[in-house]
Amino acid sequence: MTLAPHEAHIATWAIAALTAAGIIVRPFKWPEAVWAVIGALLLIALGLLPIDQSLQAVGKGGDVYLFLIGMMLLSETARREGLFDWVAAMAVNHSRSSPQRLFLLIYGVGVMVTTFMSNDATAVVLTPAVYAAARKAKVEALPYLFICAFIANAASFVLPISNPANIVLYGDHTPALGPWLARFALPSVLSIAATYFALRYTEGRRLAATCESDVEVTPLSTGARTALAGLALTAVVLLVVSALDLQLGLPTTVMGVLTTVIVLVIARESPWETVKGVSWAVLPLVAGLFVLVEGLAATGVIAELARQLVARVERSPDATAWISGALIALVSNLVNNLPAGLVASSTVALAHPPQHVIDALLIGVDLGPNLSVTGSLATILWLTAIRREGENVGFWRFLKLGAIVMPPALVLALVARLFFS
Repeated sequence: MTLAPHEAHIATWAIAALTAAGIIVRPFKWPEAVWAVIGALLLIALGLLPIDQSLQAVGKGGDVYLFLIGMMLLSETARREGLFDWVAAMAVNHSRSSPQRLFLLIYGVGVMVTTFMSNDATAVVLTPAVYAAARKAKVEALPYLFICAFIANAASFVLPISNPANIVLYGDHTPALGPWLARFALPSVLSIAATYFALRYTEGRRLAATCESDVEVTPLSTGARTALAGLALTAVVLLVVSALDLQLGLPTTVMGVLTTVIVLVIARESPWETVKGVSWAVLPLVAGLFVLVEGLAATGVIAELARQLVARVERSPDATAWISGALIALVSNLVNNLPAGLVASSTVALAHPPQHVIDALLIGVDLGPNLSVTGSLATILWLTAIRREGENVGFWRFLKLGAIVMPPALVLALVARLFFS
């Protein structure tokens, strides 16, 4: 049965809404990826989105898939070789029995990892190390694990490579580093600082008076040193690739595969355990979200958004920047910031708004997801990582914390960009 156009649009929006609800609530405790794939398949099965168009939508995430594969391989290899345990022991010893110092130390490391390796790397690579550090320090893990979740987004626009969503919003074209820093250096500093103080305010009361220190540091094995070198070299490669205006996915996958193969050869181990340990479900999750966004685009929403944006810019460019940044910050928590960035990119391509409006959209895409656990791919990856360690954070618990942490950082970053950059 063929649906009338308005009926097809209503059905598409209903499926998108139900899919978002499924990802948030996780009925039957099914993984988020299951609901994203079900939503995408429903669009195809009901004839709301042609198969060829669906495949094109899946293909739009190609660079993101490759980037994630590389990072997840690096993380799993490092974890299996004991690198995270070594990093954890070093962090605990440098804290000198102070949970507050440990908190600040982990936050600083999170800023560095996010800046130079991306927010997804912070979720995938840093989270297991932080859990190991909390375990060695014999303190409650969640206050420190929350650092990984929030700094992954708060520091994700220091550099263009700090968040794959940055590249998505700019249409797969990496902006030049100089102009980027001129526009985003101050907003990034304020975002990072505001997020730190908000987390210390909310989580400080849960930090213990003292923690363990002087724990035994097991020397790094050859495999662990190789994994560490692979991670460091990957960060350098990403910076170089970004400067050359090339996509990040393939180089990251090459580095991940190369590092994993070298470590496995050194250890004379089968690749099966490493491959099995990777959270592959995140790939169909991302693919499903891209298909859902393509379905929404087919309803004419992007063309309408572009018309609205043009009209509002003509009336008041500054007010439009504020509204756009705040609105996409909220929308990112409903559909995830990667597809939200894709919609924003398509809208910008049609509307050609002023640069400060585009920058406000980017700040909203990057910072908005700190409101909820489904807001960004990095936060979903973080949630997967902590579940693996036996921890869990429900949607409402994260939302209550995010409602305190996200708004000040968003407002300060927008103020800095719109008035001082």
